[in-house]
Amino acid sequence: MNPVIWFEIPVADIDRAKSFYEAVFGQNLTIVDMEQRQMAMFSMEMGVPGIGGALVKEEHFVPSYAGTMVYFTVTDITETLSKVVASKGKEIIPKTSIGEYGFCAYFEDSEGNRIGLHTM
Repeated sequence: MNPVIWFEIPVADIDRAKSFYEAVFGQNLTIVDMEQRQMAMFSMEMGVPGIGGALVKEEHFVPSYAGTMVYFTVTDITETLSKVVASKGKEIIPKTSIGEYGFCAYFEDSEGNRIGLHTM
């Protein structure tokens, strides 16, 4: 079993971040209000590879460029980076070979988080 089962990406503006990630990854995020915490949850299907996660707005959650990175798997990194830029994010490192492990790239989201992309 892989040790990571869930991720949370801190955001300052849940609506702005939700719009950004929906535009970049082409999926609808579901808003869940939990008293002091707002979440925009990525779709998740049990029994298939990968983990679930959410954008989170809460007092102690602070977006970070220098903190832990989350990587999203995509079919086409170049196309995804185009969507990032069109949605007012920033390309940090373009599609880069990582040898037998495929390709990666980095971008900054609408909230200032550094996020990775991966494809084989």
